[in-house]
Amino acid sequence: MFREPLILSLKLALITTLVLVLIGIPLAYFLSRSKSRTKPFIESIISLPLVLPPTVLGFYFLMAFGRNSGLGSWLDDTLGLSLVFSFEGLVIASVIYSLPFMVHPVQAGFRNLPASLREAAQLMGHSDWSIFHRILVPNIKSSLITGIVLSFAHTIGEFGVVLMIGGNIPGLTEVASIAIYKEVETMNYAAANQYSLILLLFSFAILFMVYAFNRKSEKVYWK
Repeated sequence: MFREPLILSLKLALITTLVLVLIGIPLAYFLSRSKSRTKPFIESIISLPLVLPPTVLGFYFLMAFGRNSGLGSWLDDTLGLSLVFSFEGLVIASVIYSLPFMVHPVQAGFRNLPASLREAAQLMGHSDWSIFHRILVPNIKSSLITGIVLSFAHTIGEFGVVLMIGGNIPGLTEVASIAIYKEVETMNYAAANQYSLILLLFSFAILFMVYAFNRKSEKVYWK
């Protein structure tokens, strides 16, 4: 029972990060090159989780996915999919909530690449897709790893959003952060401390690896 919330948190973080890699990299690339008037609007929508209280986002997710909403009713009647108080709902909410942590570092990485890199590839006859996945993406490795790790760590530490949309169902939506809250409510501080210490050490370890990797990359670059 003690391991279940930790395993569920890791599962949620892994799936969320994988989805963010698939949608975040193309989105970041588009934003890094776009000069559209709608770009500030799109960037503002993506960045909302950085400034809004998690409970606000969780509340609107709950309203949007609930059985009484048009979307929630359609999903339930058509696909038999109920997103409220389900692991699937946690994944969708987590993807939206952690999206800026993937998009912003990767967007900055694409933006900082010299224009001559793409121009040289075009002169050599590379297609747009080839330039993107064979030249540009490998050259933002540091930004990409930063985005992946920040997204993963941010999902691990989610509380307000997952509590609102997922509740506290053991084995289904009770992630580690929710388990800590439950243990504190019942004054079981020993169990809460165990969960907290594991998350603290884990978060420190992955952040340390990111900073160490980025420092090594800087040395190689400047060498």
